[in-house]
Amino acid sequence: MSVSEAISEAGTVMPASQTGEPVLRVDGLTVMVDGEDGSRPVVSDLSFEVRRGETLALAGESGSGKSMTSLAIMGLLPKPAARLAGGRVLLGETDLARLGEAGMRRIRGDRVAMIFQEPMTSLNPVLTIGRQVIEAIQAHEPIGRRQARERAIEALNAVRIPEAESRLSQHPHELSGGMRQRVVIAMALALKPDVLIADEPTTALDVTVQAQILQLLKDLQRDLGTAIILITHDMGVVAETADRVIVLRNGKMVEENAIDVLFAKPREPYTRELLAAVPRMGTSRDRIPDAERRGAAKTLLSAHDLSVRFDLTGGVLGRVNRRVHAVEGISFDIQARETFSLVGESGCGKSTTAKAIAGLVPYEGDLILDGRNIGGLDRAGRKRVRRDIQMIFQDPFASLDSRMTVGDLVREPLDIHDVGKPRERNERVVELFERVGLTADQVRRYPHEFSGGQRQRICIARALALRPKLIVADESVSALDVSVQARVLDLLKELQAEFGIAYLFISHDMAVVETISDRVAVMYLGQIVEMGSCAQIFADPRHPYTRRLIEAVPVPDPNYERAPFIRMTGEIPTPVRKLNDPPERLTLQDVGGGHLVAEEAVRV
Repeated sequence: MSVSEAISEAGTVMPASQTGEPVLRVDGLTVMVDGEDGSRPVVSDLSFEVRRGETLALAGESGSGKSMTSLAIMGLLPKPAARLAGGRVLLGETDLARLGEAGMRRIRGDRVAMIFQEPMTSLNPVLTIGRQVIEAIQAHEPIGRRQARERAIEALNAVRIPEAESRLSQHPHELSGGMRQRVVIAMALALKPDVLIADEPTTALDVTVQAQILQLLKDLQRDLGTAIILITHDMGVVAETADRVIVLRNGKMVEENAIDVLFAKPREPYTRELLAAVPRMGTSRDRIPDAERRGAAKTLLSAHDLSVRFDLTGGVLGRVNRRVHAVEGISFDIQARETFSLVGESGCGKSTTAKAIAGLVPYEGDLILDGRNIGGLDRAGRKRVRRDIQMIFQDPFASLDSRMTVGDLVREPLDIHDVGKPRERNERVVELFERVGLTADQVRRYPHEFSGGQRQRICIARALALRPKLIVADESVSALDVSVQARVLDLLKELQAEFGIAYLFISHDMAVVETISDRVAVMYLGQIVEMGSCAQIFADPRHPYTRRLIEAVPVPDPNYERAPFIRMTGEIPTPVRKLNDPPERLTLQDVGGGHLVAEEAVRV
C-alpha cells in the first residue's frame, strides 16, 4: 500500500485537543553519562506526554539533553558511556525502557521512527540510496521488492528529490547535504509511524524545502494522527509547527507551555534569552548603505564566467553520456571588508562555487584575487593563494582531526606555511583562542571535548591563523543553537572590523543572511538569477524565485498568518543534461516564459 493510499484509508483523525489520547508518555526519565570525573546526569527526572496528532517541541541549547532524551526513547543510547538510570517510556501500555534489543527492533521504524540531525551518520556510505530505503520498508512490511521499490520512489518524490528513480542507484556521498537529509526523512515517512521523533530535521535544508517538509509532516499528522516530537534550535520552526514547547537546560525542564503562551509571555529568563537571540527578517531596512558605511573599497575577488561541470558515465562501456552543470557561467565581485552572501536551495551550486574559489574543485572561467588570476598557478602559487583564502565548513566536527589536540589543529597552518618561530606560533595559537572566546588551557584538549558552538569557534580560529584576506563560510552557523549562532555571528562581525576580512557567506537561512550581509546573490540551478544590496534583495526582490525564498522563511510568531504555500508538482528541474545539450541560461529578462514561473504557477 502506498503512502497516499494509506493516508486515504486512514481518514481524518480528531485533533489532539479533542481526543486527549497520549500515544507516548515519558515518566521520570533520567540518563547518566560516565566520564573521567564519575557519572553525571544529562537528563534528570524528565516527564512529559505527547498525544495523537500533536507536535511537542523540545528546545534548548546544545547539551541541554534534547537529543539524549530522543535516544533514550529509541533505545539508542551510546553504551556503555550512557545508560538509562531511571524512569519509564510508555508507548501505549508497552514500556520501551524494559524492552530488549530484539523487541526494540520491531518497534523502531514501524511504530516509532526517528529523523537524525546528521544524515551522513545515519546512511550507510557503501550502500545505494535505493537499497537502504527499500530494506527499511521490507524490514517492517511483508511486501515484494518491486512494490517496496515503488514505495521508495514515492517517498523520495514526496520530499521533492529531483529524478527520484535515478537517485536509487546513487550512494550517499553523491548527494548534497540537503539531499541526504531528504532521503532520511523519506525513509521515516515511508513507514507511517505512530510517533515520529525529528531531531533537527530541517537544519540542512533550504527554506523552501523546509516549508514543504514541515507541511508534509503536518499532512501526515493530520491524516494519520502521528504524534511528533520536534527537536530544533529554530524558534521560527517551533512557532509554525509546534502545539506545545518544553524548554530544557542542563537536562532539566525549565518551562513547559502552549506555543502561543510561551512566545507571548515566557515565564523564565532563560526562555526569554532564547527568544531574544532569534534572527528576524527586516533588519536590513534600517541599515546604513554599504558604500556610506565602508567608504571606497577595492575589489578583492572577481569571478568571471565561472563554471563547474561534472561528467557522469553510463552504459555498458561506462562512457561519459551526461554532465552535471553545477555552476554555469556566473560572475560577481567581492569587495575588501565586505560580506557577500550566496543563497539558494540545496543543489543550486553555492557550495560548489565556494570549493572552486578555495581551489578544491576544477573550474572554467577566471578567478582574480587582488588583480592576479589564480587559475593555472603552479603548486607554489596555489600554496600562496591558500594563505589569502581560508574556509569554514558546515560541520566543525568533520573538519577537525579527532586525533589531534585543538591547539595543534590551529597551529598546523602556521607550521605548513612556516610562519614565525615555534614559540611565536604557540603564542599566536593562544592569542587566537582568546580572540574567539576560548581559553589558553583549552588548547591541549581534543575536538570531542567541546560543544558544537565551541568547535565552530576553533574552526574560525584555524581559519584566522594565516590572517587571510577572504574567508569562505559555508553554512558555518546552520547547525548551531540560536543563542550560540548569535554569538558566532557577532564574533564574525568583530573580526571583520578588526582584521579587515572579507566573507563569502553561504547559507540557506535567509534571516541570518539578512543579519550579516552587505550584498546578496541568489542562485538557482547553478546560475545567479538576482544580485543586489542586502536591503534591495530583502525589501524589493525582483525575481519570483527570490520572493519565494523570502516568503518561505519561518517567522518566530505563532500568530503570524502566512499566505498558503505553493506546493510544486510535475517534473522537478535538474542541472543534469545530456553531453551534447547546450547550457540553459536563465536571465531576469526571460523569467516570464521560464520554468521558474511555470513551476510557480502550479498549485495543489
